Amino acid sequence: MEFTLHPQLAKDSYILGNFSLSQLLLINDSQFPWFILVPRKVAITEVFQLDSNSQQQLWSESSHLSETVMNLFKGDKLNVAAIGNLVPQLHLHHIVRYKADPLWPSPIWGKLPMVAYDFEVVLQIQEKLGRGLQDFEPLTVQKKS
Repeated sequence: MEFTLHPQLAKDSYILGNFSLSQLLLINDSQFPWFILVPRKVAITEVFQLDSNSQQQLWSESSHLSETVMNLFKGDKLNVAAIGNLVPQLHLHHIVRYKADPLWPSPIWGKLPMVAYDFEVVLQIQEKLGRGLQDFEPLTVQKKS
């Protein structure tokens, strides 16, 4: 079998590129800088299902992404979570939070309707991330219809 992104993640996000293990997504909600790492492995729902090298690689990618997005977006806090109640495919959320954001300090899950990004802003975010991330291969971002 070949890796396929879960349909809900594909619907809700832009695919920005790949690390050696994970695909990097940007959730299409301009209210929060919200990124997701999805290990490109088939039928994995939990971190412990990855072999030890892949686990280490995932945490390395997550840590590097975390530092980069906090530097880029100057957040007050970074929320990192692997919940998976609605989307079983293993994925790690990285959400930059601000004390002035509309939901601070509460969780953001399902509280506000999503506000789509302008496509040009998505491309700018991808470009900035590409300059700051090592071992990252940007992909051609597909515009949402």
